[in-house]
Amino acid sequence: MIMQNLWRRLTTRLILVGLLTVAWLDVSSQTRRNPSSYFTIVEPIAGSDLPLHLSFVLTKDFIHTPIALRKPKGEGPFRAVLFLSGNGSGGMARARWAMLNAGYTMNRFLEAGYVVAYLRYRGEVPLAYRRVEKLEVERNIMDRSPLDHDDVVSAIEYVKRLPYVDANQVGMVGLSHGGELIMKVLSEIDIGAAVCHEPAAHEFLGLAMDKLPPGEPQLQYEKLARELADKEEAMSRINRINTPLLIVGRDEDHLQGLFHLSYRWLKEAGKDAQWISFDHPRHGFLLPRRNPQGKYEPDEIQLEAIDFVIAYFDQKLRP
Repeated sequence: MIMQNLWRRLTTRLILVGLLTVAWLDVSSQTRRNPSSYFTIVEPIAGSDLPLHLSFVLTKDFIHTPIALRKPKGEGPFRAVLFLSGNGSGGMARARWAMLNAGYTMNRFLEAGYVVAYLRYRGEVPLAYRRVEKLEVERNIMDRSPLDHDDVVSAIEYVKRLPYVDANQVGMVGLSHGGELIMKVLSEIDIGAAVCHEPAAHEFLGLAMDKLPPGEPQLQYEKLARELADKEEAMSRINRINTPLLIVGRDEDHLQGLFHLSYRWLKEAGKDAQWISFDHPRHGFLLPRRNPQGKYEPDEIQLEAIDFVIAYFDQKLRP
């Protein structure tokens, strides 16, 4: 009798685990097909009738990465521009903070009729990218562990499936490591257009970082960046890019030579690439933050740069 009871309990638990697994896989499948069916927090924003949508994107390894999104009024389909900055991590709190406190440029795009989103992704694993091939997933089995740029691909796929987004008119703006992430992503998939703002493309261009002195790399001059980069490795990635790219530099940045080398090799490969640089004192000037009084006060150079970038997307992404 004791053995029968134990067997009955074990069988019941196995059946329950099986049912939960099937239910989870079904939810995951539905989420991939129709992201609007997934749980989203809608948060009102003071002074605006366009709320903030906070969601979690299912990644290749079935964890979740956050996205903060706002959309114009109406059903669409709308053009969309996704923003990303830095080395990842921080979770939903960081995505929400960026939209609310570093959202001036995103607000400008929203006013111009674009869906805007700010992405977060898992933390960067230094030097891992140069040792891997494109992530392949078959029957939920991966040929390697995902990296940060793989999460960005998942987020792009999520946004493209939103019913109010024109999947053929999706763009991206990436700052610093976010700019490099865009290059990594675009060597694997195509989107409408992208802007790489001060892209720290060390890995993408195959730089020999061990040949630099300790501390922050000093690559103001393209000649030095070219000497340290692996052109064959870089070109193998650049040749796979089909998306129009605007590279935005900063005149006195310590990586200006690296920024311009990215542009130079894109042009050499015959890609649709443009270059512009601004004389601004702050890294990340394209994404102004609120001042201590809680106000946005972009200067003339920032306003010029933002206008230029919006005009670029207006040209490349046709409504």
